[in-house]
Amino acid sequence: MRDQLHELLKKRVQQCVSHSRSSIHTCPKIEKKKESLSGRSGEIVKAQAAGKVISVGMEKEDVTPVEYRVHFKYLIKQKGVFYMEEEIEERTADFYKGVFVEDREKNPFKDIIKEEAFPARELEEEERYEYEYDRMKAVQYAEKWWNSYNPAYKKFDVDCTNYISQCLHTGGGPMRGYPNRGKGWWMRSGNWSYSWTVANSMRWYLPSSNSGLRAEEVSSPDQLLIGDVICYDFQGDGRFDHTTIVTGKDASGMPLVNAHTYNSRMRYWAYEDSTAYTPNIKYKFLTITDDQ
Repeated sequence: MRDQLHELLKKRVQQCVSHSRSSIHTCPKIEKKKESLSGRSGEIVKAQAAGKVISVGMEKEDVTPVEYRVHFKYLIKQKGVFYMEEEIEERTADFYKGVFVEDREKNPFKDIIKEEAFPARELEEEERYEYEYDRMKAVQYAEKWWNSYNPAYKKFDVDCTNYISQCLHTGGGPMRGYPNRGKGWWMRSGNWSYSWTVANSMRWYLPSSNSGLRAEEVSSPDQLLIGDVICYDFQGDGRFDHTTIVTGKDASGMPLVNAHTYNSRMRYWAYEDSTAYTPNIKYKFLTITDDQ
């Protein structure tokens, strides 16, 4: 099974840089990534993939599922500028009587329970929490921990917003509101606010806060700076699923983002190649503001 998966990854790497398309074991996600890059005058010039089997499931009706993880690296050239995009994929491959049949990437957002927005609005503040947001420190933290987990913080199965909160806090965002989970933005003593860990809550908290960490909504992604935040509503149902942080810009000045769930760095902001993407997707572009 491992040998067959190794051959599959070799074909995926070849697909990344090939200008032809075969219907046999073609990965739709890679084709979407290539199409997106082509529309931005870019291309993948080199790719690498390193896989690891995580578990082998119980055989059922001669089919054995295998869970595996792949670390992809894409060297991208866009308008004469090069940058490296990286992504971790969690995948499941099915083998019929020991022979590979198909595989698929897991969708980490498919079955999560979406929480209500907390808080809806924070119009009154009793204290001022003045701070200066250090965008470089936030991005350096995002780069350091994009594919690992800081033991100083609790890790979550859906870790995207927790990771972004850590980046913002490292950049100087002050915690406040403890111990009320529906107020402020904080993680302390093994507990945390909704806004620290839940994407939908952070989406509402940042633009409604008028003290400490806060943000202003802008109309387009090119207005964002490094260290700013993008929120994603994949289904377009009004409840947001995912959060990323801007860690760079492409050759056209559009954001490249880092994220957890699944771990990725320098990924194009629109997530058009994501398994969670739908035509109904909505975004919120939030630029962090401070007291300077």
